[in-house]
Amino acid sequence: MTHTITLSNGVKMPLVGLGTWQVKDEAEGINAVKSAIEAGYKAIDTAVVYQNEAAVGKGIKESGTKREDLFITTKVYNDCQGYEETHQSFKESLERLQLDYVDLYLIHWPITEKYHDTWHAMEEIYASGKAKAIGISNFHPQHIEDLMTTAKIKPMINQIELHPNQNQKELVAYCHNTDIAITAYSPLGHGGALENPVLIELAKKHHKSVAQIILRWDIQNKITVIPKSVSSERIAANIDIFDFELSPEEMNAIDQLHTGERVNKNPDIFVIEK
Repeated sequence: MTHTITLSNGVKMPLVGLGTWQVKDEAEGINAVKSAIEAGYKAIDTAVVYQNEAAVGKGIKESGTKREDLFITTKVYNDCQGYEETHQSFKESLERLQLDYVDLYLIHWPITEKYHDTWHAMEEIYASGKAKAIGISNFHPQHIEDLMTTAKIKPMINQIELHPNQNQKELVAYCHNTDIAITAYSPLGHGGALENPVLIELAKKHHKSVAQIILRWDIQNKITVIPKSVSSERIAANIDIFDFELSPEEMNAIDQLHTGERVNKNPDIFVIEK
């Protein structure tokens, strides 16, 4: 795989992957996965709660690509957390994906009363080789520090909401300083960042789209990204970001766009869906 980061356990993860959140139509999901692989993607991100693991699995199979050439991520959701529940949820995920293993398995949200038992199960799944890496999603430093009071294995990655309006600099620094990689989900802020005049000017200067400018900003910050799209044209464009570079001044200009505005739930205050 080219254009990767190396996780703390030595596993290489592609910098850009296909996000599949809100892709619930099966045919649409299959086609998106096939289009992504055809465009050169090696990473596909899904989750139990997305209700599209089966479509992702079919897309992988129909693409004809060797399993070992791909990096597949899925996640255990809130109502599936707990020791026994996580083992069962993981088994069902593999069945829907039609895979023998995943490359990355994540806790989707920090359910405080459950994530210790969930992580224990995930450590066993990792030891079995059926998940090549394990990690977390939407965890803040206090969640990570609490998890580590019982964990034997440190999470290898934290997948978080991250875009120009919510750059999560402190959380990113915390994770990078503790050797936890970062994946940005909703990297385009649900499209809200695409109208920003600063980004529009940078796009014109580099002869790129605003989305490509944002995704380039991410990978230059050593952050992997999983932009979601079902359009074959946009899917191809989202990975076409390795032929230019943003200057330090341009990177700083994007950093300054932070407002703290979220487009998803705040892990510290949201009401957990059981």
